[in-house]
Amino acid sequence: MTRKPIISTKPFQGLRIEVDTLVSFDEVLSRLRRLMGDARVPEVVALAKVAMTEAEFAQKFEERFVGESGFALFHEIDHGGWLPRFGINRRSVRWILGNPLIAITMIRHDTTAGLFAPVEILVTEKESGAGTTITYVLPSSLMVIEENPPLLEATKALDEKLGALIAKASE
Repeated sequence: MTRKPIISTKPFQGLRIEVDTLVSFDEVLSRLRRLMGDARVPEVVALAKVAMTEAEFAQKFEERFVGESGFALFHEIDHGGWLPRFGINRRSVRWILGNPLIAITMIRHDTTAGLFAPVEILVTEKESGAGTTITYVLPSSLMVIEENPPLLEATKALDEKLGALIAKASE
């Protein structure tokens, strides 16, 4: 006999951050790429499957995939590639970025933090073409929905790290 799943609802409120800059779309993307490494999730998983200690994994991951910012770009979705079909002539990309060494600092305190790790940003060219908007949701506002001081501390560190990356790309 099968049991019906138990479904629970936990409301929370995310905080959307929008950073408007006069820096061009191309320059913002160029700066982000210079500040981040590049990794694909299958590469990270393959590295983790190699028999080694946590310290060795951390060292190899950082050497191979992490940029100056502490982040690696995992995936890019080019919304601007299809938006013109619908009359929206603006460049816009959604990036999924992170670092499993940062993610573990949160996931060890609440595995559901993995729903929002890695993080995402949306980089959109302003309608006028003069400047860029970088939009993201503050990670701590997504991951900490119940009292959990160690998780809150870890997510606040991620908030700061992500904010620093966005600031360097947009100033």
